[in-house]
Amino acid sequence: MNNFSNLIKNVDKAMIIVIGLLAATSILMIGSTQISTGFFSRDVIVQIAAYILGTIAIFVILSFNYSMFSGLEKYLYILSLVLLLMVYIPGLGMEQFGARSWINLRVITIQPSEIVKILFILIMAGYLNEHRDDLYNFKGLIKAGIVAAPIIVIVLKEDLGSALVFAAIWVVMIFFAGINLKVFAKFFALVVAAVPVAYVFMAEYQRERIEAFLHPENLDLSGNYQVWQSKIAIGSGGVFGKGLFNGTQKELDFIPVQTSDFIFSVIGEELGMIGGLAVIGLFTILLVRMANIVRNSLDFYGALVVAGIIGMFAFQIFENIAMTIGLMPVTGITLPFLSYGGSSIISNMLALGLVLDVGMRSKGINF
Repeated sequence: MNNFSNLIKNVDKAMIIVIGLLAATSILMIGSTQISTGFFSRDVIVQIAAYILGTIAIFVILSFNYSMFSGLEKYLYILSLVLLLMVYIPGLGMEQFGARSWINLRVITIQPSEIVKILFILIMAGYLNEHRDDLYNFKGLIKAGIVAAPIIVIVLKEDLGSALVFAAIWVVMIFFAGINLKVFAKFFALVVAAVPVAYVFMAEYQRERIEAFLHPENLDLSGNYQVWQSKIAIGSGGVFGKGLFNGTQKELDFIPVQTSDFIFSVIGEELGMIGGLAVIGLFTILLVRMANIVRNSLDFYGALVVAGIIGMFAFQIFENIAMTIGLMPVTGITLPFLSYGGSSIISNMLALGLVLDVGMRSKGINF
């Protein structure tokens, strides 16, 4: 009981409050999209259940020392590959939104890449913790790239958005580990040279989305009509919004995938610029608190784990919000803690649990 009391006392309460506010916003906005048929729709119930399971997962994580994952990189790597390849098992893997990236367990569907994001961060943290000095030469950076490549390539085959998140995590973590900028410039040039080759092997819908971003005026291209409707919704919300449950673009179903990818459009229409800025403010507080934990971490491994999680959240937040206003291509990346999705919410909560664990133990608590 004393250990539990100490745990609660030393957890970053500001982060808990922020997540609570984001969770409440998420449930309200998802309920708003389906208010015509009743607030407590299946999506709302699933979201609430995901938050409850995620909260339980956080307490489980806090009862263990995060350092227990250090040295398990090989096993986590194998587990990651198995999870990603399970989508190709007949009768188990299923296609959704143009990508075969889901596992159908009949009762629920799971997106393995969401869980693998967390495993990927733990894998890279363990690798970089042991090979930090290798990043000062080109060969060492290539090795770090080879470690990440199989996972990123498998994800890229079916899900461009998730692959970009993995790539962003990798970049943030190697920079935090102390990459030589000249060496990285050479590596970046190599990656850019490989882009045309990667484009050829992309799925048709992935190429269409890139073409749509390059030609935003053509509403016939996949994704442009959705972005156009999203911008109308956000613009119509003005400064103060139309009011909770009163969005017309949302109600007429003009906003695409409004419970998930374009949830920020619903926020912009109903809560206006004030509501959108409030959400961005909450995300900013969350990331700043995480950065403080990085600074105060007891060891480099823990700091790397949190840095990777910051990279994951920061990229997803930027890409999703920028996507809704046409500044980034439509990639299907969800808005952390707000978009609908059991796999996404539980993955986000697992990541939060790791951050809280690192922060808690930086204050000298051990179990």
